[in-house]
Amino acid sequence: MISKSRPVLFKAGSFAVLAAMFGAGIASGGPLIAGQNNEQLTPVQRELERQRRRLKSEDIEERRDALVRLGNLKRPDASRVAAAGLTDVAPIARATATHAILSLPQADAATLLIPLLQDKSEFVRREAAYALGETRSRSAVAPLEVVLQNDKETGVRGAAAVALGEIGDESAAPALARVLAGQPEKKKKAKAESNAFVMRAAARSLGQIKSRAGVDVLIAVLANEANDNDVRREAATALGLIGDPAAGPALQAAFASSDPYLSEAARVALRRLKLAKN
Repeated sequence: MISKSRPVLFKAGSFAVLAAMFGAGIASGGPLIAGQNNEQLTPVQRELERQRRRLKSEDIEERRDALVRLGNLKRPDASRVAAAGLTDVAPIARATATHAILSLPQADAATLLIPLLQDKSEFVRREAAYALGETRSRSAVAPLEVVLQNDKETGVRGAAAVALGEIGDESAAPALARVLAGQPEKKKKAKAESNAFVMRAAARSLGQIKSRAGVDVLIAVLANEANDNDVRREAATALGLIGDPAAGPALQAAFASSDPYLSEAARVALRRLKLAKN
């Protein structure tokens, strides 16, 4: 009798992620404590073993749920078990795993996540970028800059911009400024909305980083009335956070805007400039 073959649960061609897993000292197979039976394990260890077994289920939803539960434990040992999900064949499982491993040390988590910035799934690339922001690891800055400049999907580029702001490394400021300075002219509504999303994220991140390298481009974005008002508001807020007095005239002009939200953002930013001066 011919036995049925077991469905493949992990991606072929996942060697980069697997290599990262072993390079970071994360083993995804085998029992938690060698030589111990289930009765000898602590309640936490038993829960980890239960979720480890669920990660081998043929049901995608069960594997995804196991990853959610492992992530919710907020423990490094749970994240080590969850790392196996980064090579799952299902994009939803890989995307869930990107957040489930965040209890690992930041360098280890970043090492595992960076290869997923090249995943074939837009969803996975986007979630990997957001998760890298949560690691606050500077090792992720250069890979995220590449994604910000080159990924074809707006959502992924926007996530990279957000992540760079979360990491807060000043070296990312030039790449974020280039995005703001180099957006194409608006042609179609959908394209304009996509560009606005990335621009908002880039402006906000420049404010989080507080680098004066972004001041000139933020002033230009704020002063350009052709830009979406949401983008101009983020530029005003970022200028207030940076605190460079050179932004004063542009913020004064924005304060007189007919858009009450832009006017308020400029008012708050001007107040920040005044406090910084004092």
